[in-house]
Amino acid sequence: MTNAFDRYQSPDAPVADETLTWNMYGPGVESVGRDGHAEREPVPEPSDDQLLVRVDAVGMCFSDVKLIQQGGKHPKLYNRDLSTEPTRLGHEAALTVLRVGQNLRGKYAPGQRLAMQPDIYQNGKSTAYGYTIPGGLIQFHLIGPEVLNADDGSYVLTVEEGLGYAETALTEPWACVEGAYTQRRRLTPQAGGTMWIVGRPGDTTEYTFSQYLGTPTTIVLTDAPSSLRTLIERESNATIAIRDGLSPADYAALKDELTGGQGFDDIVVLDPRSAEMVSAAAKLIARRGTFNLVGQTPLDGEPQIDVGRLHYDYTAYIGANGADIAASYGETRNRAELCQDGVAVFIGAGGPMGQMHVQRAIELSNGPRTIIAIDVNDERLATLDRMFATLAEERGKRLVIVNTAQPGNSLPEVVMRETDGQGADDIIVSVPSAALMAEAGSVMGPDGMLVLFAGVPNGTYAPLKVSDVYLHNAQFTGTSGSRLSDQQLVIQKTVAGELSPNRSVAAVGGIEAAQDGLRALMEGHYPGKVVIFPQISGLPLMGLPELKERFPDVAAKLGPGDVWTPAAEQALIEHFWKA
Repeated sequence: MTNAFDRYQSPDAPVADETLTWNMYGPGVESVGRDGHAEREPVPEPSDDQLLVRVDAVGMCFSDVKLIQQGGKHPKLYNRDLSTEPTRLGHEAALTVLRVGQNLRGKYAPGQRLAMQPDIYQNGKSTAYGYTIPGGLIQFHLIGPEVLNADDGSYVLTVEEGLGYAETALTEPWACVEGAYTQRRRLTPQAGGTMWIVGRPGDTTEYTFSQYLGTPTTIVLTDAPSSLRTLIERESNATIAIRDGLSPADYAALKDELTGGQGFDDIVVLDPRSAEMVSAAAKLIARRGTFNLVGQTPLDGEPQIDVGRLHYDYTAYIGANGADIAASYGETRNRAELCQDGVAVFIGAGGPMGQMHVQRAIELSNGPRTIIAIDVNDERLATLDRMFATLAEERGKRLVIVNTAQPGNSLPEVVMRETDGQGADDIIVSVPSAALMAEAGSVMGPDGMLVLFAGVPNGTYAPLKVSDVYLHNAQFTGTSGSRLSDQQLVIQKTVAGELSPNRSVAAVGGIEAAQDGLRALMEGHYPGKVVIFPQISGLPLMGLPELKERFPDVAAKLGPGDVWTPAAEQALIEHFWKA
């Protein structure tokens, strides 16, 4: 006789007539569900272009909190009236195909395991799963062309049966972490774009442009040296516009005149000296635009840079200290991965996403040698020590865990103390604070990289040491969301044993516990990820250490340090699931 887990995994697993669902009807956690409870809906039959899927696990994400706070005003909901057109949270989802529409047979089959990539685009518009498209806080639902035939084709990935349901769901947040270290910036001039070159009156440097001059369609010159203007006229087919004698106060009008308000695809600043000038010019960068600084003299201060756009719009600050303007571009000067054998600092390391960054750095074979994990919560720091101290020792890494709220442990004091005054090679900020981002940017060493993983709203400014970009090859980068390729890489690493998403699980609950899970997430109650198992009924939300007293048969399957495992998940399903 097969056990409950075998029946659960069977392609012939039963489908209920009704499904429990947590629809969202407005802002506030009280608007998730009805009167604090899940609702019941009929389980629909798929049309020819749809799949009926079972939701096996859903990870709670801080991005859900933003949606709860903003309701229909969230950017991905486009002022939707949720009271009449509700959505459903749950973008980190593990799915199993149960029924297949006629037109999808041969490509999908009952029993097939899927991971959802929620960052979906249709005709260039973001229609993310768990946002515009109702997500996974439901037991059974349909997915069709809105997921399976969008801009990048299908936004689901097939996973092997050996992967647990929780770790399958968590491949999505892990993909966001992995994506932070893949190149998201555009590192060459925009083909067919508009480039603005801003010079400094009196600069006699003989600039060259060894490549890319044929790329832009329009080149705008402001106070550029005459030799550069001659070079561009001779070697470029671009339309050239001259706008000399502008002050920073004139720049905004230039953006409106020449780009229709969209901003310049590429901005080149020659021999920069003025922080005020750089601050004003940087406001004119288009989405995914590059800001190229070429010079040898430090600025007279720290420009105010839109750190929200670094995160959400992938604006790129690049530079070089020679005379070749093209030398700033490309992968050689603009790395994305953590520095091998370097010192990496993780700010907000005790939160669920911060923990993932720390874990990845420890497990990265060619990664940093010293990992500094910073937080202001002693309980979270103790969890970091419990989860990762032994792992770091096994991997030959030095893990330094610091509470920067303690006297003598400010971020600059810690970094300079641990690097002998040289500064960090990499600093990753997982706290949405412009002040912290600015402080982090001030303690980087040569060739240092600052990754703004947490997002602050566009239009949030912070002083950054932009001089370091062209004088010391500093990297200011940001990342938001993930791509299919990022999630596929996480799946591959997990299957190969190079990554352990299950280490991120801190609490579990059944379908009825979804609202409690959201509240716990908002309160920061657990030092890791909350995972809901929609097919399980009767399991209240609880941290993994609580399982020892309440459900010892499940707790016995946890890994050392109370780490979630596929075996614990199997025991949980066998204990609670009823066909």
